[in-house]
Amino acid sequence: MSNPDPAGDTAAPDQRRPGEPAVTRLAATVERLRGEIREAQATADGRALIEMAKGVLIERLRCGPSEAARQLEVLAGQAGVTALELAADLVNQTARDQLSAVVDEFLLRTAAPGKSATAVQLRTAESGLLAAGDAHRVARSVLEHALAPLGATAVALWAAGADSSLSLAGFAGIDPQEAERWRYVPPGVSTPARLALVERHAQWIADLAGSGLPSIGDREGGRAAIPAGTGGKLIGVLEVCWPHPLAPQPPQVRRQLEALAELCAHTLEPEPAPCTSPDRHDVADLVRLADGLFDSALVLVPQLGDEGTVIDFRIRHVNRYFTDPAGRPGGLVQGASLIEAYPLAAGEGQLFEQSEHVFATGETYRADRVLLTELVDRIPLTVSAALSISRHHEALLVVWRIEDETARLAALLQHAQRLGRVGGFEENAATGDITWSAELYALYGLPPTADPIPLARLAGHVHDDDVEAVQRLLRTLLRYRRSASAAFRLVRPNGENRHIRVIAEPIVDDAGHLHGVRGAYQDISAQHWTEAALSASQDRLAHTEQHAAEQSRLARQLQQAIMPAATPVIDAFGLRIAVRYQPTEQDHMVGGDWYDATVLPSKQIMISVGDITGHGLEAATGMVVLRNALRGLAATGAGPGQMLTWLNTVTRSLTDHIFATAVCGLYDPQTRVLRWARAGHLPPVLIRAGVATALPALDGIMLGAVEEATYQEAELQLESDDILLLYTDGLIERRDRPIDDCVDKLLEVSARFRGTLDACLDYLLDHSEANADDDTCVVGIQVGLGDSPPPG
Repeated sequence: MSNPDPAGDTAAPDQRRPGEPAVTRLAATVERLRGEIREAQATADGRALIEMAKGVLIERLRCGPSEAARQLEVLAGQAGVTALELAADLVNQTARDQLSAVVDEFLLRTAAPGKSATAVQLRTAESGLLAAGDAHRVARSVLEHALAPLGATAVALWAAGADSSLSLAGFAGIDPQEAERWRYVPPGVSTPARLALVERHAQWIADLAGSGLPSIGDREGGRAAIPAGTGGKLIGVLEVCWPHPLAPQPPQVRRQLEALAELCAHTLEPEPAPCTSPDRHDVADLVRLADGLFDSALVLVPQLGDEGTVIDFRIRHVNRYFTDPAGRPGGLVQGASLIEAYPLAAGEGQLFEQSEHVFATGETYRADRVLLTELVDRIPLTVSAALSISRHHEALLVVWRIEDETARLAALLQHAQRLGRVGGFEENAATGDITWSAELYALYGLPPTADPIPLARLAGHVHDDDVEAVQRLLRTLLRYRRSASAAFRLVRPNGENRHIRVIAEPIVDDAGHLHGVRGAYQDISAQHWTEAALSASQDRLAHTEQHAAEQSRLARQLQQAIMPAATPVIDAFGLRIAVRYQPTEQDHMVGGDWYDATVLPSKQIMISVGDITGHGLEAATGMVVLRNALRGLAATGAGPGQMLTWLNTVTRSLTDHIFATAVCGLYDPQTRVLRWARAGHLPPVLIRAGVATALPALDGIMLGAVEEATYQEAELQLESDDILLLYTDGLIERRDRPIDDCVDKLLEVSARFRGTLDACLDYLLDHSEANADDDTCVVGIQVGLGDSPPPG
């Protein structure tokens, strides 16, 4: 054991005090060792930066390493900065690379005191990357020296595969188990890194949780995914994680991360194999592959600009089967640049843009049909082709297959003939040779191996009634040398008849000599049968229309005979009754509305209004039956409720199973009392002293609905000058408005009227807003002004 320090009463960090637990001492020791490791790593990174600065001084001062180290210490002392800060400034001034530009821009936008610290951070990160032996150390160096000051807590380095997959090459600040789960991301999985790789620009995500994208590390907080590339080719992606939502970052921070991503690309780039120049083995192997293809193939190598980006591609080789869209031989294209050989390929979405994307991402491009456009004698020529572009190390293989327009049009014509059931033919008059299309054999019902039937024998294969039409066709073609057409029934070998239309033309020379005949057959059987069915349907429709018109005419005559539009006014016992009946204007909509007003032997007056459901002759005859039945029932002396009960029985006994609504009233002139009942009908409206009200809706189901029904009765004491309105729904019904609203509108209009009873009814009809296109019936009853009930 070591002795206590006599100079003080403190103990070393890993020295256990009396009574101190062993676990505490062990934790302190581990923490001390971690600090020493971090210090050693920082010293190693800083030493690499200092060694770079010493190299600059050796080159400029023409001195040895020892003298360069001494000069670095002297210059740092004179400048009042540390040797590490001076080394960062020397490297910045010498390199003038993208990283230097980022530092300069950052320093111009921030306070001057932070100049040395920023330069040291970035250059220390760069030296750490260059000195690192693996991607994990690169990630730790980038996080510690450059990204931690920006608030980042984790870093992931993704390596892009040739199939657009992603492999986790290095990480820092991420749990190892989490990293193991994300060690490989297959193609097609959308992550921030995948978007950066496919879209070829940085993805800044304010909050990963709200983006819906899965990714490594915590599921919340900001993310930045920056593509890492070199030489115009994307090698991987640098993904940076923040523990909190990320605010929009200034341009200098974005450029700082882009510079770090470029540094990481050198780390992710695989070690070059011997002789991997595009001029040697890689291209040679690709040339051999292209020469083994039977389609047009080009081998492209990139041409890089000063900034390392692809500015064009050189056409290094074309194979022997190469077909140029412009018709040029392959020798004129080989050796030229892509844009020089195909200027229109530089357009958006064209060949150059597709090739650049494939070279950058490694993602193979395939399309079954694209349009290739090129200039031929300064005129754009567009051809259709299948296209494939793939990356092979540092070169591209472009393969296309230009469609044969003749074959494509022939296939299109064949499908058109099949769909239209058309078959073509041609006969040589001199040799007798006959050419049929495949569809024509099917029209004749013959196998494809059968001998074609010449036109001269066509009459023997048609229906007997159509022989004359075929002979006229042949005379016009062969004798008069004119185009002709004919329709006939072709009899197949199995006895089936097909309706055929043929159109043909003679083939003649300038002297008028006949060399042959060509034309086409079309199977129009489906059209013929459709026309026949349509004709029969039209005949049946005409008969139905005639029958319906006759029924409507009879219904109208019956309606007019029973219910004249204008009825004489009834004026008896101080009661004035007026009627207005307005039938629908359409004959087929003749309805079953009815009204009746008659003086009974008992000196009471019966008033009734009803409506049969439906239209036409059935509704009209039903109306006649119910109206006459109710008049006969009134002679029994029964009340309105009992009469409606009996009328329901009559309705149920009718064979047409009709339904109806009705309102029936008996007025006693001696007492001015109206006893009334209703069967599903709208209640009457009473107009008294300028106020219109609807009578209560008494219980009573519509006629014909049930076998046995009872109907509630009520009494109404009428006064002098009262007006009572009985009406059908045709007066008020609107399809776009509830019936209750329609009744309220009738009450409003009725209350405004002042005048005689006849004028009142005319006013109601004129101001009706009904649009149901139905019969309208309204009966008005007015008690004479000043009349008193007659003596009993």
